[in-house]
Amino acid sequence: MNMSGFGFGSGSLNWHRSLFLILWLVILCGHAHARFFTQDPVSDGVSGNGWSNFLRLPRGESACEQSYGFLPCTSTVLGNLFLIIVYGFLMFKAATFLSGGSELLLEILGPGIVGGLFLPILGALPDAMLILVSGLSGSVETAQSQVSVGMGLLAGSTVLLLTIIWGTCVIVGKCDIEDSRAIDSQDTRGFSLTGSGVSTDIWTSYAARIMVISVLPFVIVQFPQILNSTSGRHLAVLIALIVSISLLVAYCLYQIFQPWIQRRKLAYIKHKHVILGFLTHLKERSLGKLLTDTGEPDKEVVRKLFTTIDEDEDGSLTHNELRALVIGIEFGEIDLDHDDAVKSIMSDFDTSGNQLVDQDEFVNGVCRWLQRAQRARVRSGDAGSHTMRFLSDFHTETKREHDLLDVGEHSNEEAAGIENAKLTSIKAVMLLILGTIIAAAFADPLVDAVHNFSEATSIPAFFISFIALPLATNSSEAVSAIIFASRDKRQTASLTFSELYGAVTMNNVLCLSVFLALVYVRGLTWNFSSEVLVILVVCFVVGAFASFRTVFPLWTSILAILLYPFSLALVYVLDYFFGWS
Repeated sequence: MNMSGFGFGSGSLNWHRSLFLILWLVILCGHAHARFFTQDPVSDGVSGNGWSNFLRLPRGESACEQSYGFLPCTSTVLGNLFLIIVYGFLMFKAATFLSGGSELLLEILGPGIVGGLFLPILGALPDAMLILVSGLSGSVETAQSQVSVGMGLLAGSTVLLLTIIWGTCVIVGKCDIEDSRAIDSQDTRGFSLTGSGVSTDIWTSYAARIMVISVLPFVIVQFPQILNSTSGRHLAVLIALIVSISLLVAYCLYQIFQPWIQRRKLAYIKHKHVILGFLTHLKERSLGKLLTDTGEPDKEVVRKLFTTIDEDEDGSLTHNELRALVIGIEFGEIDLDHDDAVKSIMSDFDTSGNQLVDQDEFVNGVCRWLQRAQRARVRSGDAGSHTMRFLSDFHTETKREHDLLDVGEHSNEEAAGIENAKLTSIKAVMLLILGTIIAAAFADPLVDAVHNFSEATSIPAFFISFIALPLATNSSEAVSAIIFASRDKRQTASLTFSELYGAVTMNNVLCLSVFLALVYVRGLTWNFSSEVLVILVVCFVVGAFASFRTVFPLWTSILAILLYPFSLALVYVLDYFFGWS
């Protein structure tokens, strides 16, 4: 998950100190040697009594296996718990380095291929690494027992992001809600469940819909279990893998072209502002008489307006004449350049393409714009009125679309403030390489420690990985997302929730693709019905809710946070009371 812009840039990431700490830990591990005890080293001397039965792994022998032949190992519960904490911290640092390097690279190179394809994959890399090594270890039997660690991480990351993190972002980013919109930096209503909350733009709703679509491979792979069929499970895994990879490619392409789509939407809204400002100005010049008694555009009035605008009386309007007309027009909430407004008018009116607007083109163009604005009155249910009040409805509609798209210009101050782009690029690449190396090196030892701890405590590995591993791989992004959401602005809220939905989407397509490939290639058994159900429930509930609304009152955060314990309880009940596992 890449939370670009969330505070892990060059200023706040003390990567030199972190690098020294990690190298020190690696050196320390490199000089450690495994020791094998015939008696528990923390025993009170009485075999089989006290804490020894709890602390020793339940195996016939007391030996432990070193990862890579030199990393420390242990045969006690507390020892494995310590290793989980150490390796988890290293995975946390890997995720932090990847996040920080991604942010720096995005500031320099911007969106497109880098922001849409490269960085989302890097954001999901720690989770993908852990899933990969969980299914590659040892024999097929060993892989089958350890692959639940990967499924726990996959489900836990999704649930954590969409419940606790999602709800916390609503709480810390809450503002006063007025007219179905959160007012930036205005928080006077405290913890009002309905009068306080956050609002996002329409792009965030699109991201939520994409997230819901991304769960399709989970549904496909579960079909044999749904039909209670033992045959065809391997084929279902293959089909789900193909669909998952296809969705991954489609999502990356969407991310690449999304900036272009946003610019097109922005141009569309600006054009509607030009229409509104232009018609309002003509209404004032004609004393409000642009319509006939039947509600049709009055072409004679429009022709008279043309003659007053055509200063040189040559029968056509030039760019300068149109510019003189639009000077002084208020274009609503956007700061639109007058030359851009003239280009917008010329593109619609000049049907001959000669860069001049003659009288017929002017009359036809104004009539088209009037009819377009009148459709706003039709949609509002007041089509019978023939007055110019429909411009008010058109203004309301345009303002609503303006708010949903959040078309305020994004500042490039941060990118402009980069003094040495080359040096920053080198630092970004170094952070990405370092994060990738750490994630690759310590994923396998972490999975082994979780598996050993599960065996020692008889706690299912799924629950350990569901709770602990997402904290290691997602905690840096989670903290930065919460800090970013606390800025109490609509744009930051939109970016925060879009990144959360995007991270879950990458889990559902990239990480799941890795998982399905392991299951198919190694011939493992897909038996994760309860885990898949939890992912589907959380994604559908949050995704469907966020797909069709842009305002989230404070009460929604409570429901989201409660989904986390509900998910754990649901898996427990389905596995241990209904035997789904």
